[in-house]
Amino acid sequence: MLHSFTHTVFHSVLNFGCVNITFSEKLGGCGLFGVGVWLSFTQSEFSSLPLSFPSLSAANLLLVAGGITMITGFLGCLGALKEQRCLLFTFFLILLLLVLTEVTLVLVIHIFHDQLDSKAQKDLKEDMKMYESDPGLKNSWDNVQKMFKCCGVTNKTDWYNVLQGKLPLSCCSVGTQTCVEGWTEPCYQKARKWLIKNITSVLVFGVCIGVVQILALVFSMLMYCQILSVEKHLD
Repeated sequence: MLHSFTHTVFHSVLNFGCVNITFSEKLGGCGLFGVGVWLSFTQSEFSSLPLSFPSLSAANLLLVAGGITMITGFLGCLGALKEQRCLLFTFFLILLLLVLTEVTLVLVIHIFHDQLDSKAQKDLKEDMKMYESDPGLKNSWDNVQKMFKCCGVTNKTDWYNVLQGKLPLSCCSVGTQTCVEGWTEPCYQKARKWLIKNITSVLVFGVCIGVVQILALVFSMLMYCQILSVEKHLD
């Protein structure tokens, strides 16, 4: 009698914990997705730039990560509510793959950040060559340089090969007829600093979601084993 009561209480607590953790993960995914949408809207004025531009790549990463987290959270929450072994196991596998991918991505960015930065800057410099022939790209570069008060990818001399030794007017203050000196700060580093400054709280939020994901893995597997044990006992 006592064993049966204890077993029921444990099952209820496990179910409650699993439902709440997976629901929290789903909310976390909504939060990441929302920040991704906000970042995309704030960067819409220079959306024609390559995705290697710091703030654009961060926006797309948050949209993908948030969307996948929302879907997996919903799957886990449904599996816990319905007490479906199949759904719980599917949720566990998808979430495990997601966590491993996140860890791998963080390690790759941390280890190869210099190479990734160099590749991104190279892509942006290559893209600059179409400044005069592509109106959308021209508008994006002008908006970036006006917004961040910067010039070029790594320095203002990046424009010399593109505009035959000249600088675009967007490299100088509004109203300037001819741009000679230009802003001194490079756009890549300026955009990166802006991103780090504005997304610090999101990174903390991301760490919290990581902890929730680990707990969700543990609770979903415990729930799966518990349901399997009950089914075997009934058989």
